[in-house]
Amino acid sequence: MIKEQGANAVIAGHFNQSDTYFIKRPGGMSDWLITYTLDGSGYFLIDGEERFCQAGEVTLMQPGVPHQYGTRKGGHWNFIWAHFTSRITETSLLPGEQLLIHALDNESARKRAGRAFQRILSDAIEQSAFWGELCENTIREVILLLAQRYAKPLDPRIEEVRYLLSSRMREPVRIEDLAQEIGLSPSRLSHLYKESTGMSIIDSLNDMRIRQAAVLLEHTGRQASEVAADVGFENYNHFANQFRKRFGVNPRSYKNAPRDSR
Repeated sequence: MIKEQGANAVIAGHFNQSDTYFIKRPGGMSDWLITYTLDGSGYFLIDGEERFCQAGEVTLMQPGVPHQYGTRKGGHWNFIWAHFTSRITETSLLPGEQLLIHALDNESARKRAGRAFQRILSDAIEQSAFWGELCENTIREVILLLAQRYAKPLDPRIEEVRYLLSSRMREPVRIEDLAQEIGLSPSRLSHLYKESTGMSIIDSLNDMRIRQAAVLLEHTGRQASEVAADVGFENYNHFANQFRKRFGVNPRSYKNAPRDSR
């Protein structure tokens, strides 16, 4: 279906179809098909087995698979789709199923996937310079996000908390606020987070902050006191103590140490 060259390596579209819509390919396709359902529900029929996809789910179908897909009866299917070639080799990181259906079951993951598919669609329509490469890179992003979830699966609520911690690293964090956002009690969230990650929420946040501080100290000209504020520490002494626990030296010594001694 797709020519194996440059800008012709991806085609994409956005359909919102009634239940009369279906596509039947007894001989399969020569390329991969990836979809993201925005609303409604679709079905895939492969080897006599019918499987369904709904809002917030990504589907990925291999080349060469005889199939039929369409809108489930009595509803509609609002989805973005893209065909791409086997030169996107990151598919090897995923389970080798003919059809993979993966639910993105937390809000941050759904938003990220939605933005990615919208970029694929926009680049494929605009066809500005390097649009094919941009589409392929965004498809790689989606596939790597899926691979990450398969490699180290976490409770979706814990995934959401980790996203909130990383995106609000410079802000004061209250466990009560996090718990309210994901619909758990503070005690239940604290227990579930520690059980899932081996760290408390505050220890995890400090770990993120300290690791980012080390990057800034090593690769920018910013002073230790500036870096402490950059990563969300209001008290420099607290920052220095946390840094020393992690790296065995204070931030200024770390910044001034020769590269090969780290």
